[in-house]
Formats: sequence, structure tokens, C-alpha cells
Amino acid sequence: MVMQRMPFKYYILLFGVLFASCKKGLEEINVNPNESEVINPEFLLSSVLIKTAYMYQNEAYTSKPAEAGRYITMVRNEGDDKFDWGPQSWDDYYSRLSANREMMDLATKQNTPQYVAVGKVLEAFNFAYVTDLFGDIPYSEALLLKGQTLSHPKYDQQEVIYPALLQTLKEANDGLTSNGGGIDAKADVMYGGEAMLWRKFANSLRLRMLLRISKKYTAAFTEMQEILNDKNKYPIFESNDDNAEVKYLGNISDDSWPLSNSFSEFDKRKPSKEIVDALLKRKDPRLPVWIAKVDSLKGGTIDTLPYVGVPNAISAPYDYNGGADHISRLSEMYASKSNPMVNATMLTYSEVCFILAECVQAGKVTVTGKTAESLYYDGIAASMKYYGVDKTATDSLYYNQPLVKYNGTLEQLIGQKWIAGFIKTPEAWFDNRRTGFPKFVLGPLSSTPVLPKRYIYPTGERDTNEDQYQKALTVFGPDKQTTLMWYLK
Repeated sequence: MVMQRMPFKYYILLFGVLFASCKKGLEEINVNPNESEVINPEFLLSSVLIKTAYMYQNEAYTSKPAEAGRYITMVRNEGDDKFDWGPQSWDDYYSRLSANREMMDLATKQNTPQYVAVGKVLEAFNFAYVTDLFGDIPYSEALLLKGQTLSHPKYDQQEVIYPALLQTLKEANDGLTSNGGGIDAKADVMYGGEAMLWRKFANSLRLRMLLRISKKYTAAFTEMQEILNDKNKYPIFESNDDNAEVKYLGNISDDSWPLSNSFSEFDKRKPSKEIVDALLKRKDPRLPVWIAKVDSLKGGTIDTLPYVGVPNAISAPYDYNGGADHISRLSEMYASKSNPMVNATMLTYSEVCFILAECVQAGKVTVTGKTAESLYYDGIAASMKYYGVDKTATDSLYYNQPLVKYNGTLEQLIGQKWIAGFIKTPEAWFDNRRTGFPKFVLGPLSSTPVLPKRYIYPTGERDTNEDQYQKALTVFGPDKQTTLMWYLK
């Protein structure tokens, strides 16, 4: 049987061998009575969930979002740090989306709707991330099965994709409300089969996404208020126990914190001067949890403090302040294979508090029993508690400092959200694109006068999907890092 050749990224290849059909008449001959012919969706859930969380965390720590969010400075291989990014591949994202869609299709066939609902949460999360990175992307035609022989999927506009993803999350919450039982606890490595926690994730993710597009999506705050008005119907995160994160086991490299098997790779990534200075100015008790002291206080050519971050996009960053002995590394927990405070994070309660604080502060929504000020402090406190320094923060009067005490400005609020999200998600970069805060400093060797607004489409699109790629650009605009996607215009 000859099959039409099609681009890898749009189709189910990962599990294709398991589901390939035989020619009529061979089925009975090839049946193995000792093996199951049925693949259950829970087996795929574990793989999709782990790969989604690990990928997202890996990019927030080791890749471009970490530098764009001013958490990390690369002191070797500095191209990313200078924003000399070039075209980016999206094959891995679509591979995960394809595997997740296969799980949902299996769940539909086997009448296990709880896995369809969970799959919708993961689909919305992954597609949202891809469109947040690139803008307009293949969406409606991107995950069609091989049998449908569509080899050149169109690009959907972001203004169509985002409302569709919001509806997907709403359907996921509804599905988990009526069909929440039966999620295998062992397969669900994040929430142990608890449907309520998946519902909280779905609705909290909706809050993130609604704020993201609120400038262009007129129904954003109305839909957000609908969630906030009925927490029985639309539960959201209420504590750190609800965080959407997957632990690292530390048994092999694939289930360990990124780069923990290579000290040289770990050591190339230094804390950015901007985050270290922000922590120092606030006498923040999270500083020693995240950042290591310099090896030597003597001999620093610029800074003699015990904690020294490296500026982004400078010449010879490895020699900054006199060299390696006089600049900080990340703390030891970021070099370990696993640690209770270092997980693959997709969304936190702290972030949700800051999202709501911003919306309440702007007068767009109300939260029963809360003010923008109390939500702001809740966001900080949740982060402090996560890292075990909440008592230290209170005892040291951290919240009474002029830089920390609530003043009602967006700059202060986003600044604290940025600190709390330290190398957990790409939100610092995305918030800067959306609000202009924090006011990051572009280094002297930056290849662009402004922070990148997006990734450039993969080179392969011009080879395998040229017509649809060119058609997309007539609507989207030039395929450049500085082109604004729909919700940023």
C-alpha cells in the first residue's frame, strides 16, 4: 500500500505503528493471543502530560523565554541572549498535540469521556503556547489523521484560535463535572486522578488566556467575571496545592531537572543582573534560595556584593566582574536532578492571584472578599510559602518596604509577578510584550532595538507548505521577530 508523503509535524506518527492496519485477510493470522490489541488512553495520558510539562519548563529555564524574561544570562553560546534567534521549529509542539489528539480519539472510541476532557485541557494549553510564540498557526487542519491526506494545512488567525481554545477549556470543565470519575491515578502524574484539580487548572488557564487577549477580545472581562461569580461551577486555584506542575523523579536524564546531568551546561546559565538586583533592592528572602553567593568577594572589578548577576547581551559575559569567581550561579537546587521546590510548572496559584489583582486594579472585574491590594499580597505570599520563606518575609517586614508596599501601579504589580515566576514559565516575556513591564534593559550587543515579540516561522514551512505560508503572511504581516500578533496590536 503506497501512502502519500506528508509533513511530519501535522500527523500522528509517534503511535502510528501501533495503529497501522493490515490488509484484509491478514488480521486473524497476525493476532497474538498473549498481547492486548487495545491501547488504553491512560497509557498515553502519562506520556503527553509529562512531555508537555517538561517541555514548557525546559524552555522557561534553558531557552529563549528565560533570556527574554530576564531570568537567565548566557555566558557562553550567547546568540539567544542577543536575540539573534532566526526561524524556530515547532515540530515538538505538534508532535505532542498529535499524541494528545490520539489519546482523545481512543477515549471517544472506548467511551471514557474523562480522558477526552483532560485531553482538551492539554490541547488548549499546548495550542495556546504555540500561538503565543508564533502568532497565526495551523490549527483547525493541523491534527487531521493520515487517512484524511491533507498535506498542506492552512494557518488560522489568532483571533479565531483563541476563542476556540477558550471554548475548549469550558467544555473540559463541563466534561469533568459530569464525567470526572475514573481518571487513573497512576497515569495522572500531576493530579493523581482528581477531576476537581483538573477543573481548577482549566478555569485558571482560562483566566490567564482571557487577560492575555483582553485588549482585543471584547468579551474577555465578562467571561472572566462569569468564572469568578460561580466558583462551584468554575472552580479556580485556591492555594499552592492546586499548582499545575509535574515532579522530576531524578532517576534518569529524561525525568530529571534540565541540564542536571551536565555541570558545564548548567554553569553557562547565570542569573541575570536584572533579577538579582531586583531581589537585592527588596532584601528578598527568596534570593539565597534561588541564587548562590559568589565564590570570592575579593577581586570583583565592578561589584563586591555577595550576589552578582550578569547583564544581558554584553561583550565577554563570562569575564564580567572579574570572571567566574565573582559572579553568581543559580543555587544548588537547580543543579540537582530533583528537588521539592523545582518542578515542571505550567501554572501556579501565585500567578492566578496576580492575574486577578491586575484585573481588579483596573476596575474590570470584582472578586468577592478581595481587593487588588489583598490579591497582590496573596500572590507574593504564595510564592514565599512555596519556597519556605514566608515566615522570614513576615518577620523581616518585607511587605512594609517602599518598593513592596502596595501602591496601586501596574509596574509594581507586574514586577512582583515577574519575581514570583522566577524561571517557572515564559510569562515574564509575555507580560513584558503585553504591558511594557518590567522595563527590561536591552544590552549593548542586542541584535534588535526592542524585545522580540514572537518566533519566526520554521524554515521547513517554506519547503513543505509554501502556498499556505505565503497566504498567511498576507494577513499576518512580515515573518519577523518584531511583527505584532493579533492580541498585541
